[in-house]
Amino acid sequence: MNPIQNQQIVLAARPDADLQLTDFRLEEVDMPVPGAGEVLLETIYLSIDPYMRWWIRGEKSYNDPIEIGQVMVGGTVSRVRQSRHPEWPVGTWVLAFSGWRRFAVSDGSDLRRIDPDIAPPSTALGVLGMTGFTAYSGLRNIGRPKAGETVVVAGASGAVGSAVGQIARIHGARAVGITTGAEKLAYVRDELGFDAVADYKAPDFAAQLAKASPNGIDVYFENVGGKVWDTVLPRLNMFARVPVCGLISQYNARTGGTGGDDRLPNAMALIMGKSLTLRGFIQTEFAATQMDDFLRDAGQWIADGKLRYREHVVHGLDAAPQALIGLLKGQNFGKTLVQVGEP
Repeated sequence: MNPIQNQQIVLAARPDADLQLTDFRLEEVDMPVPGAGEVLLETIYLSIDPYMRWWIRGEKSYNDPIEIGQVMVGGTVSRVRQSRHPEWPVGTWVLAFSGWRRFAVSDGSDLRRIDPDIAPPSTALGVLGMTGFTAYSGLRNIGRPKAGETVVVAGASGAVGSAVGQIARIHGARAVGITTGAEKLAYVRDELGFDAVADYKAPDFAAQLAKASPNGIDVYFENVGGKVWDTVLPRLNMFARVPVCGLISQYNARTGGTGGDDRLPNAMALIMGKSLTLRGFIQTEFAATQMDDFLRDAGQWIADGKLRYREHVVHGLDAAPQALIGLLKGQNFGKTLVQVGEP
């Protein structure tokens, strides 16, 4: 019998525009061996998220960039395969940040236990994980939707956007989802229960958005940027709040590029004239004080059928690069996961 091989995917080249499969390299490496007080983790699910594209641009932001030859970062749902740690027995399901690799070693300090009897383990990377908490914390701390207000979210069929609209409705607000394609529009409106939808690729997108938000927009949860932001901005009401979570339409822009005409002066005039609040955030800033609240609330909402989710699962570690490329092009439907091991 051949011994189990460890595999990992590293950044092979720094992309200047759209990602290519050649920007990544699959490597076979030695199996890590846990030392005293450590565990060997087997990756079962790997999370694919838009932030990964930003981290490989090579620009310093809220985190150090991924270097050439470095293993791609990413959250994982893993199982303890070998243990030399008394608190983490073999077979335990954990949330980790092992990156794009089949096996990794941890001292346990960065792990969170997962109870597979409460919800499928994969949800710890999605609706009950970083993406769900991003929606929850962005609305709670910045959006602050009130009953009767209108909340608009771009990328409404994705992992974060789908949760934003549903949580807004739980708080009594109207939810308007921006996405594209008949299947995604129907999913957001009919299955997730959004009050209205708008197709950002339609020639009459601006008219669709106006019809969907006849009283203007009180909260805009920004995931996309670009022309979607340009269309939303004029419809923001006085004192509207804008949690800025992502700018996925701009992540593939060439490093240092201007992105076209300078529209900042017009945006600044509207921000001042309407007393708007724009606040960028990373969900980790709220995790220490609000994660327990989120897990309690979201778990109950799922049990009550108020918070629905969909997972877009691809299989095999070698599928991760294409999964990220597809995510950035909007080809995913719900939370994107790579199934690396057998659950």
